[in-house]
Amino acid sequence: MLKFKTSKTKKIIFIDTIGVAKEYAPKPAIKFIPDWYKKIETSFPKEKTPDSTRTIKKCIPVLDAITAGYIIVSPCDVYISIKDGEPNYNSAIPNLIQFHPRKQAYTHPLANEYKFPKWSNPWGIKTPQGYSCLFKPLAHNSNPWFEILEGVVDTDTYSAAVNFPFVLKNPTKEFMIPAGTPIAQVIPFKREEWESSFSDDKKLYQGVTNYLSSQFFDRYKRLFWSRKSYL
Repeated sequence: MLKFKTSKTKKIIFIDTIGVAKEYAPKPAIKFIPDWYKKIETSFPKEKTPDSTRTIKKCIPVLDAITAGYIIVSPCDVYISIKDGEPNYNSAIPNLIQFHPRKQAYTHPLANEYKFPKWSNPWGIKTPQGYSCLFKPLAHNSNPWFEILEGVVDTDTYSAAVNFPFVLKNPTKEFMIPAGTPIAQVIPFKREEWESSFSDDKKLYQGVTNYLSSQFFDRYKRLFWSRKSYL
């Protein structure tokens, strides 16, 4: 059984169940920053003035979402063709794509007229006690071919591979999903009990907004933000 030493830095272990080429091992999400984000300017005009318009690139919550956790990618090429009026999947690694009957989730908003394919993920995951993982499509970084269905797994007790049901965005076209294509964003989090309440106490937000309005640039990042680390 895998055990963890007590440490401030939490450990997540990706367990290779089939012998995946090292090029296609899971990596921190920060290595998958999308091209659109890299290309956009931080402000218009480029000069940093109080009147300039800051773009989404200056929004730290967006960057935190993009870089949270880890990315699992396809370990091989998958070619989708049309056979007898339905998508047909041919993977370089045999049986990489499995299926769920459509009736298992026919009311899901992403459901189409076909059965649900699923990635047979080759990676088991082990997290420290009390930690689970959220599996989701990549934040702000969609691909043109497919989208997985999100889910949460208690990976401290369940360390077997978690498979990813998905739907094709265009199930009537032939195309190839190349090896190394990002499949899922994996975000570990601590399980805790929460209780909601409501308040109209202005003191809970007024001090924050006053402090925020005291500066022109990078206010949230400089005054409130905490750096996150996924190695």
